[in-house]
Amino acid sequence: MGKIIAVANQKGGVGKTTSTINLAASMAALDKKVLIVDADPQANASSGVGIDIKGIENSIYECIVNKVDPEKAIVSTDVPNLYIMPSHIDLVGAEIEMLNFPDREKVLKEVLEKIRDQYEYIFIDCSPSLGLITVNSLTVADSVIIPVQCEYFALEGISKLLNTIKIIKSKLNPALEIEGFLLTMYDKRLRLANQIYDEVKKHFGAMVFNTLIYRNVKLSEAPSYGQPVLLYDPDSLGSQNHIQLAQEIIDKNSK
Repeated sequence: MGKIIAVANQKGGVGKTTSTINLAASMAALDKKVLIVDADPQANASSGVGIDIKGIENSIYECIVNKVDPEKAIVSTDVPNLYIMPSHIDLVGAEIEMLNFPDREKVLKEVLEKIRDQYEYIFIDCSPSLGLITVNSLTVADSVIIPVQCEYFALEGISKLLNTIKIIKSKLNPALEIEGFLLTMYDKRLRLANQIYDEVKKHFGAMVFNTLIYRNVKLSEAPSYGQPVLLYDPDSLGSQNHIQLAQEIIDKNSK
């Protein structure tokens, strides 16, 4: 049965989508069959792996609201073993449409349970909010990765997210665990980055991934070409960091 990992932080600009795309692509490169579920109406994860959002017939929206078979929404990418359930701007309205649904927090769970067995890892790219779609994502997930950027105000909002996770654990998904805190946009030359690293380590200890995602130009450029950095520049530091992270998660989950 595939492991479902949500990548969440309601604070924008922390490298959440970049981490999702590149971690998933790295897992696929390590011979795992991987699905990205783009649960963000901005659909950046979809365009980041080269999907033309205007050209898609079905997206996560149709699966959630119109009960379309998830198989009909999943498309392959240019990375072997990597698939995506794309998003669409319509997803903005889904939260309102879902208000009258019975068990509205478990709609995405119903969708993903149908296809879960076909993948080894499913990564959900959550939107930068703590709305109903994110609650759905955390309700279906086995664990959550929390990206934290090594910049000022990095820890702002984490307590709110941790509180949400606690509520979801107590009411909707008792099995939800924190997969790890991922430090992104790290620049070892900056004193502030090192201070934040120390602070996150002090607060969360062993829950912080050993792998750091360094600030890297190629990593920033890749999405505009519709490619994970692994395809855009396989030798870049950004590519190496994500392969290392993928291996760390695989090792952790095989124990």
